[in-house]
Amino acid sequence: MTAATRILSPSDAERLRALRRMKLIATGLFVLMAVIFIVAFTLQGRFAWLGYVRAAAEGGMVGALADWFAVTALFRHPLGLRIPHTAIIPNRKDEIGASLGEFVETNFLSDEVVAGKLGSIDIAGALGAWVAKPENARRVVGEASTAVRGLATMLDDEAMRDAIEAVVRTHLIEPEWAPPIGRLGARILDSGGHHEAVDLVIDRLDDWIAANPDAFGAVVSARLPSWLPSFVDRLVDDRVYTEVRRFIAEVRSDQQHKLRAAIDGYLAELVDRLQHDPATIAKLEAAKRHAFDDPRVRELAGSAWQAAKAAAVDALADPESELRLRAQAALADAGARLAADRELGAKVNTWLTDAAVHLVATYRHDIASVITDTVTAWDPSETTEKIELQVGKDLQFIRINGTVVGSLAGLAIFTIATALLPA
Repeated sequence: MTAATRILSPSDAERLRALRRMKLIATGLFVLMAVIFIVAFTLQGRFAWLGYVRAAAEGGMVGALADWFAVTALFRHPLGLRIPHTAIIPNRKDEIGASLGEFVETNFLSDEVVAGKLGSIDIAGALGAWVAKPENARRVVGEASTAVRGLATMLDDEAMRDAIEAVVRTHLIEPEWAPPIGRLGARILDSGGHHEAVDLVIDRLDDWIAANPDAFGAVVSARLPSWLPSFVDRLVDDRVYTEVRRFIAEVRSDQQHKLRAAIDGYLAELVDRLQHDPATIAKLEAAKRHAFDDPRVRELAGSAWQAAKAAAVDALADPESELRLRAQAALADAGARLAADRELGAKVNTWLTDAAVHLVATYRHDIASVITDTVTAWDPSETTEKIELQVGKDLQFIRINGTVVGSLAGLAIFTIATALLPA
């Protein structure tokens, strides 16, 4: 496939037109030298001064031919003749690609070059100033939202449920609960933090009894003998109800009450057994396994994932959702602080530079091999066309310069020879 038949980009099409134009100019200059040479050679016997013109034209033709051969030999065999060391680019394409990759790896991807270039740029300041603009923060959040939504639609719900279950089981369910709960409870007891919980329970119990006197009384009188008069039932109910209210009031007002001390003792014993008693630990672990092995728990995990996914996708899809608006505000605020705080910016720049140098040092050869592998994969004729389109126009100036320099050299040599050598 030639450049004339394959589809070219607009820039390559313009380069092809320029290349053809320069080839016509260089070839036209050679033809002009040939015409001048023929005329001068024919008439130099009648007009001696035409010998100088002939020599100049002859030198121009020689220079034009030599440079045409040199330029053509880079890309193809001149006149189709397989002369050694011609068609250099198609024949040595792979070597050129390897050399180019090595050149880029050595001179452009060295640690010193990368660190020096990044060190001269305030990446953090530029990035922070750009993100601080609301429209840019909105754009970043919008693009990120699109990417996250696309990823969410690609995720398999069953696989995600299994993954969540595996993570929860590994990090939450499989480890023993009793000793950590016991240690946490011991710290709470030592700090007295459980007193507020006890007060809350007592307050709620007192409020419930005050709001439900009949329910409480029926529990007591229902157990009395049936032959007792009804007024006795009422007296007992009222008396028990009053004593219970009084007892609870005493517990609420007296922080040193025996019931409180009993609760403290029970809790202290419980947290100790949770930490050190194998039987208690085993009971808690068995209850835990029973609860989490229930199929309904797995269904709950799947429902939670579905609900969370749907809520996140809906929020990310809506440009005016609270999630996206907060994300935009947070991103813009972070960018403003990054641009204003020089110390923070310097730390971020150092981190980015170190990260880039590490990546380049680790993957330097892999990055450069992209060039080598790409050139290797090119068809030889296509490679020739690509390179000729890029530099061919400038190479035609070599032919033009060769014609001009050859003319001057031929004229100078003929002039010197005429002056120094006898006729």
